[in-house]
Amino acid sequence: MVGRSDDHSTTPPVTEQADEPRPQIPMELTDAIPQDAAHDAPTDAADPSLSDAVDVAKALDVDPKVGLSEQEAQRRREQFGSNELESAPPVPRWKKFLQQFRDPLVYLLFAATIISVIAWIIERLNAAPGSHGEALPFDAIVIVLILLVNAALGYIQEAKAEQAVEALSKMTAPQTSVLRDGKVSRIRTTDVVPGDIVVLGEGDSVPADGRLVAAASLRIAEASLTGESVPVGKRPDTLTGAKALGDRTNMVFNGTAVTQGTGRAIITATGMRTQVGHIAEMLSHTEDEITPLQREMNRVSKILGIAVCIIAVIVLVALAVVEGFHDIHDVIDSLLLSVSLAVAAVPEGLATILTVVLALGVQRMAAHHAIVKKLSSVETLGSASVICSDKTGTLTRNEMTVERVATASGEVQVTGTGYRPEGRVLSDGGTDEVDATLLHEAVATLGIGALANDGDLRERDGDWEAVGDPTEVSILVAARKAKANRHYASYQRVAEVPFTSERKRMSIIAKNTADDGILTVFAKGAPDVLLGLCTHMAVGNAVRRLTDGDRADIQATVERLSSQAYRTLGQAYRPLETQSLSQIPGIQTDAAGQVVDIAEQSDVIESQLIWAGMVGIIDPPRTEVRDSVKEAHKAGIRTVMITGDHPLTATRIASDLGIVSEGGEALTGDQLDALTDQDALDRATSKVSVYARVAPEHKLTIVKSLQRQHNIVAMTGDGVNDAPAVKAADIGVAMGVTGTEVTKESAKMILADDNFSTIVDAVREGRGIFDNIRKFLRYLLSSNVGEVFTVFFGVIFAGFLGITQPESRGVTLPLLATQLLWINLLTDAAPALAMGVDPTSDDVMERHPRSMKDNVIDRPMWGDIVFIGLVMAVVTLIGMDMHLSGGLFTDRSVEAIGHDAQMVEARTMGFTILVFAQMFNALASRSHLHSFFSHLFTNRWLWGAIAVSAALQVLVIYVPILNTAFGTVPLTLTDWLECMGLALLVLVASELRKIVLRARHRGSVDLGQD
Repeated sequence: MVGRSDDHSTTPPVTEQADEPRPQIPMELTDAIPQDAAHDAPTDAADPSLSDAVDVAKALDVDPKVGLSEQEAQRRREQFGSNELESAPPVPRWKKFLQQFRDPLVYLLFAATIISVIAWIIERLNAAPGSHGEALPFDAIVIVLILLVNAALGYIQEAKAEQAVEALSKMTAPQTSVLRDGKVSRIRTTDVVPGDIVVLGEGDSVPADGRLVAAASLRIAEASLTGESVPVGKRPDTLTGAKALGDRTNMVFNGTAVTQGTGRAIITATGMRTQVGHIAEMLSHTEDEITPLQREMNRVSKILGIAVCIIAVIVLVALAVVEGFHDIHDVIDSLLLSVSLAVAAVPEGLATILTVVLALGVQRMAAHHAIVKKLSSVETLGSASVICSDKTGTLTRNEMTVERVATASGEVQVTGTGYRPEGRVLSDGGTDEVDATLLHEAVATLGIGALANDGDLRERDGDWEAVGDPTEVSILVAARKAKANRHYASYQRVAEVPFTSERKRMSIIAKNTADDGILTVFAKGAPDVLLGLCTHMAVGNAVRRLTDGDRADIQATVERLSSQAYRTLGQAYRPLETQSLSQIPGIQTDAAGQVVDIAEQSDVIESQLIWAGMVGIIDPPRTEVRDSVKEAHKAGIRTVMITGDHPLTATRIASDLGIVSEGGEALTGDQLDALTDQDALDRATSKVSVYARVAPEHKLTIVKSLQRQHNIVAMTGDGVNDAPAVKAADIGVAMGVTGTEVTKESAKMILADDNFSTIVDAVREGRGIFDNIRKFLRYLLSSNVGEVFTVFFGVIFAGFLGITQPESRGVTLPLLATQLLWINLLTDAAPALAMGVDPTSDDVMERHPRSMKDNVIDRPMWGDIVFIGLVMAVVTLIGMDMHLSGGLFTDRSVEAIGHDAQMVEARTMGFTILVFAQMFNALASRSHLHSFFSHLFTNRWLWGAIAVSAALQVLVIYVPILNTAFGTVPLTLTDWLECMGLALLVLVASELRKIVLRARHRGSVDLGQD
């Protein structure tokens, strides 16, 4: 194995550099140096870029080949703290509790409290001799108590939501590869400490500031820090003088991204001591953005509040003109009326409930391996109309296995599956008798693939673990099966030209320690690309010139293997017949005689190669994906496969999964480039669902084209070059297992299992969450509109209903403000939250995606809200009328118990009817079209919430102290029958309306949102 010891270390080679004076360790480093080493640090230098890497390692008391021990890392973490930027100090709990009162509606309630206290004082002062009225201002006390309870509930709910979001942030926390105790480990970036040796590869984010100790074709994008638009080449050479930040080529900085190559660096500064930390000190903290859904809810609340205020003003003016205000009591009663209307209009806990429901839903998605980073993404998930997916690992099992090796003398089979290196090399016919020449060629081909390889294979407790790209690891496994690794154990890597998606190949230069250090180029890559760089081919132990016939035969083999769903990779090599990089013909060197970056001279290295052969790698489709593709199609979601594989391989897998029909065609990257006309491109992407041999920039082209067609696009990605497309997509999806940190940071969702089916499951869950939000919005708003109509019509028609007697003066409220507050507290929080976790309906994936332009509360829902609100008000006022003299339905004698006692009894009836009407409304609101009998008992939380609400209402009616506080009296069995019968009419009316709506929608495939 080249450049690897027996433990398969992946240390990149240190670039050759001239002997130069070694500057002293700068004073700036002493803050990050352990105390036992800090005394060695002089105080006259500027920065670690001016110090030799060996001196930096010595000052930080770390061996770059071993790294820190876990114990030492823990000690430094305690000394220097977490590697994270300081954020705003946490808000104290008491402040969070007080923030629950920062709401205009709460201010209205406080105003109502003050008015109630003033009314109580005036009543006490003007009471007749011997009568002192109420001993306490019960209305004011109840309002304050309810405000406190509501604030406590809001505080608890928000705390749970914060915990859910915090748990998600831990799941999506970036990770970094570090060298600890001689082994490369993945740790959370926040756990990186000064002195850590970080291992950097393409797609990684740099976790902290560090001094390079090794680099191989390393390039880092530093635009976020320096503004430099082009990735900067990095080398570990010591700088000879102080440089600007963007010119410190031997340093890496926190928050930048590796775009090419590999490297290792000693961490010199973490957290706020980094360059980014210095900038962060100058920036003010920003507040969390509210989701689009929350903004719409705030808008709806404001509209309702304004509407009710207008209604209140109209009612007050009408009362002033018709009745007149005779004394202070009339004014106070009128003000209480306006406050009651405002309180009845808007659900106080709407924003909190919305946040909690989203957070709980996102937690459920995380349990199913779909980690959504932002709550606002849930709304977008339910609207996805196209899912663009990688093939390898997402649509397939990502258990790459080399099954075929094709060389000049024929083909062999390699048995065994997965990453356990157990198997045999058989003839093409499946026998153990393999021609010696063919076996030699196959072993050589696998050996080259194992040398030009950045993967690793590790055994832990009898299990084999693949480290790195699965395709590369599959070649390592096959090489071990063929014992090819033994033939190349003497080679050590000295330089490399890394793989990039644009080049579609990688090359390394290795020296043979058993042959005086002679250098050889080993390369692997896409056969069509690599073949173009070859001039000869290996046949047995000989090498001959590559003819046009040979090229045609190789291409035919590629086509045949690709049509059988094999991914093909070619292998080639070239002896350099020299022991020094600088002596390779055509290689450029600098003034000091040092070789200029090899990656920049790939045309010299990768020329006149000798073709050795190719491998056929199979990655079987995931069995569950076909059903997921079918489900997505039923949901109106188109599946698009994008891969770098051969078109025949891509179409074969796509047809097996049901993405395209048998014989479907793929569009290649070259064909996409040829579509220079935007309209032609959009026409192509509207029809083609398989893209092969594409580069990452093509993904961005496809995303933008689909978005121009008004699609909501989900795009998967794993490599650093996928990040632009993932970020541009409406739903960027990063691979949690194989994805790079840069891609994960760009994505809105991370797949913990890299499985396409998880995306479809997340869309289903997102649609279910959105449905549940609509359910509890329908319920909350219709219930509150019912309260508004009850108060409004109760005042307007007070004389007809018997609420106002001929001899009475002023305003008589149908329901008290405290009763309305109790109804809101009782019926809003618990049932709404229970509806927020309602099981996903069976037809949620049988509807077409909703448009992002559609309102959450659409016309049909407003129809439900107004209709149910009117029915609630009617049955509530009928129930009150039946217990009042001079009403429409009854004419009870007022002399029997007096009008005030009658009014208390009637209010108790109306109060109870409205509570139970809202409980029945909770059952009805679970669907816009389907009967409440459908899945009646699937949500046990809703039934529990209804039971608790009913029990609390019974307490209000039968507990004496609560009778006084809420103005209620005990009800008889007959009263209860009347209450339940009238409240049940809400459910009956809802069912009749649904029957009519279903009749109108009969024959429609898509019944719309539920």
